[in-house]
Parts: sequence; structure tokens; C-alpha cells
Amino acid sequence: MLTKQHPYAGGGWRGDPASLDRLLTEFLERHQSLPDPAPQYEMNSVHGHPIAFRHRAGAGPQVLFIGGVCSAMSGVKARWLDFLAAQWGFGFTRFDPLGHGETGGDFLAGDISVWRDDALTMLDRVAQGQAILIGSSMGGWLMTLLALRRPERLAGLIGIASAPDFTQRIEAALTAERRAALARDGVFFRPSAYGAPDPISARLLASGRENLVLDRAHSIHVPIRLLHGTQDADVPYDCSLALAQKLTSPDLRLLLLAGGDHRLSHSRDLVALAQTLAEVGGDSAKNLATL
Repeated sequence: MLTKQHPYAGGGWRGDPASLDRLLTEFLERHQSLPDPAPQYEMNSVHGHPIAFRHRAGAGPQVLFIGGVCSAMSGVKARWLDFLAAQWGFGFTRFDPLGHGETGGDFLAGDISVWRDDALTMLDRVAQGQAILIGSSMGGWLMTLLALRRPERLAGLIGIASAPDFTQRIEAALTAERRAALARDGVFFRPSAYGAPDPISARLLASGRENLVLDRAHSIHVPIRLLHGTQDADVPYDCSLALAQKLTSPDLRLLLLAGGDHRLSHSRDLVALAQTLAEVGGDSAKNLATL
């Protein structure tokens, strides 16, 4: 039970619909258009490259946001969650792994292991205390890998259109032409609905095989929420269902958002994400209050 001295006891943050609608309006009409502050850089990554990140300290639950392939920490979901964290007093960290956003570097030098290690660097060196991991698309895979490596740091998991083991699906669908390109060039380019084609390298596919999470069951004893849109044309919601079936938690829910696409960045989706963070963050705050 929350005490009066706890930062959440006085109602400083709220997940009720009226409050969330007000916050979303403020975010969309004012905050979203504001420039991001300059990033900080963590120089001591496992693989030697600097990692661009933005971090806000907080008295309560800490949140680490892990984005998807070819995304950036300046995206709508990352900034919306950062905004909520500021309003609610949560700590918040977002970052760009190698080959992405403000970290830059050679995208083809990245793979699942490298991006996993970049996320671990953020968890180990930047985020403080017990953390709620939020993973979007590929970030849902990386989130799971972090949870298995740092179970003592977990306060909760939130997956957004999670894409665990997505490299397996890519390999299963390879055409003869793409197999030839991989053998010849080490890479092929897959069309994307969001911009330039995505480079898919032999290195990425090999590292995917080394980091599979759907090949066995995992016990993770924190609240887990997996959100997925029913109209996701890039990663079907069966992927979140498959992940849910492999995770053993006393508090796990799969939330299907009717009409939601892969990005889940429409207003209704952002509200659902905020409600989920409020719920998991509230559970974490209660746990902190008992410490």
C-alpha cells in the first residue's frame, strides 16, 4: 500500500481516461513539435562505439524504451512515453543503437547481438534501479533478451507489436534471388512501407539464430503486457501470441488493439499505451513503496 511519503501517494500521476486525454492533447498540440534536447553519449559500449541517448531521472519506476529496426528515439511513441514519464515522475531512458538515428554508424555492422548489447549498456550504465522495459517491434525481442540476462533489474515488460525471432520468418520466406544476393553480396534489400528499403544482411540472420527466444519457455516474474494491432501488416499479432505462450508470469496479458497497425501511433493507440504504462508503473510504484 502506498504511503503518504511516497511520490505517487498524492496522485501526482494518473492513468484515468480524462487525464490521459488531456495529456495526449497537450502532447500532440504543443510538446510533439518542440525540438528534442541534444543527446548525451555513452562512450563505454561493449562494442566500442558511442551510443546516443536521452535520460531523465525520476523518483519512481525507471523506464527503458527499446525501438525497432530502422526506427529512432525521436519517434512518436518514444517521445510520448518520455512526455508521460516527465508528467508522472518516472525515470526514462531512450537511445539509438548502432546504425540508427543519432548514434549513426554502419547499419550493416549491427545485428541482434550488437543491438542487444547496446540496450544492455543503457540498462547497466544509464538507467537506475528497477526498470520497466518497453520494446517496440524488434525492441520486443531485445526486451526479452534483456529480461533473461538481468532478471534482478526488472519491474515490468511492455511489448509493442513485438517481433521476436523475426529473422526466422525472413529466412523462411527467402526467394532464390535473395539467397543468391546474400551469398554474393552478404545483403539484400527488402522494400519498406516507411521509406528506403531495409538492408537484411547475412550477419543479421546469423545473429538472429544465436538469440532465439521462441524456442523454449522462460519464467519472468514481473507484470508483462503485450500490445498488438489486429491490422498489423508487417508483424502479425500471432507473433505476440507466440511470445506470450513462451513467457511464464503470474501477471501476463496480451492486448489486441482493434484496427491497430504496426506503428500503433494513432491517438487511440497512444492512449492504450499510456494506460498500460500507468498500470504497470503503478504496480512498480507499489512495490517500491514497500522497500
